[in-house]
Amino acid sequence: MMNAQQVHMTLRQIMLMNFGFFGIQYSFGLQQSAVGPIYLFLNADAGQLPILNLAGPITGLIVQPIIGAMSDRTWVEGKGVFTGRRRPYFMWGAIGCSIALLLFPHVTALWMAVLMLWILDIANNTAMEPYRAFVADAMPTEQQNKGFLMQSMFTGLGAVLAYLSLPLFQKVISGQSDAGIPYWVYGSFYLGAVLSIGSVLVSVLSTPEPRLSEQEIAAIRAKPSGFVNALTDIAVAIKEMPKPLRFLALIYLFQWYALFIYWQFVALSVAQSAFGSTDVKSEAFQAAVAWNGYMGAFYNFITFLSAFGLMALTKKYAAKYVHAVALFCAAVGLMALPFIENKFMLFVPMLGMGVAWASIMGVPFLIAVAEVPKARYGVYMGIINMMIVIPMFIQTLTFGTIYDNLLGSNPANAIMMAGVMLGIAGILSLFIQTKQSPIK
Repeated sequence: MMNAQQVHMTLRQIMLMNFGFFGIQYSFGLQQSAVGPIYLFLNADAGQLPILNLAGPITGLIVQPIIGAMSDRTWVEGKGVFTGRRRPYFMWGAIGCSIALLLFPHVTALWMAVLMLWILDIANNTAMEPYRAFVADAMPTEQQNKGFLMQSMFTGLGAVLAYLSLPLFQKVISGQSDAGIPYWVYGSFYLGAVLSIGSVLVSVLSTPEPRLSEQEIAAIRAKPSGFVNALTDIAVAIKEMPKPLRFLALIYLFQWYALFIYWQFVALSVAQSAFGSTDVKSEAFQAAVAWNGYMGAFYNFITFLSAFGLMALTKKYAAKYVHAVALFCAAVGLMALPFIENKFMLFVPMLGMGVAWASIMGVPFLIAVAEVPKARYGVYMGIINMMIVIPMFIQTLTFGTIYDNLLGSNPANAIMMAGVMLGIAGILSLFIQTKQSPIK
């Protein structure tokens, strides 16, 4: 059902509105593909990778729900890109992200790289959360499957370019900094700085934010604003959270713990199985990092293609079944990945990863928006992100010990464990009880 400010959008309008996800997800793609190798270039131990990536879950846990709750209470009058309810937040987030990407490759010590990741994650999370709420605000219910899955499409495209940029720049840029970071890494981060702010500007300039009614604006202004009141909103929303969202949190526990394992250890696993070396100073390892860039680009291209298929499937089948099958595809692929010695055959498991990533980035949000009131989209989008980052936080604190003591410090075992956990998440998805039904 549409409200007075929602109108049916053309495919072009939906694409322009979501184009900002291209730049935002390029940045996230770099975090997945380049930050781990940067840590290793700066002499980090592989067992330290989970704790060194603590910035992602902590900033997501804190920043997104607070920004979401604050944006629910915001309305900025006037003209320009910093007006509206959600736009002021994701515009400042995109600017911060661009600055952080420009500075990141210039780090000279491990502690500096960790600090830059914290800054980058704060900016990314500031941009991401209100952007999702912006799409939910603007689109009528019967088009929201297209809106969220269009986000998946641009997520795939942005990450494709992020992963591809590493091996492509490696071919044309040689040398390395005194700290040991190859100069081809610089090119990827500089490109991300341009795309982050550029793509968000395209969306903002082409898509006006739906104007609230005078009654809605009056209601927002009647509420106390600020940081403390945002925390109160979060606490109340968690207390009142619908049961399906609570069950979704359980699914996310296994799903996102697994994904964090994958991103941290896939380069080491590929280096071991297909390139015969886990020595981070070797040419073989650098070749494996570049090949992982191709693999990541491929699965994100599959994400781009899969988004269109998932749009059709969510019209015929309940979202929980679509999501479960997608997760099973990834689970099978990851359990097979460490046994593949031919580097070209490594692309086969990435088919499953691509389908799953398209679903992960779009389908659960269809479940969520059917369960919560429109006026609280912001805070609940932030809470959903808490469901994402809490498993990541648990993973950063626990998996180093698991890796060293239970998995024999073997990256192959880490990847297989990730596959098992995605399979468990898929099984759990079948049992979630929601209001969401196929969109006719």
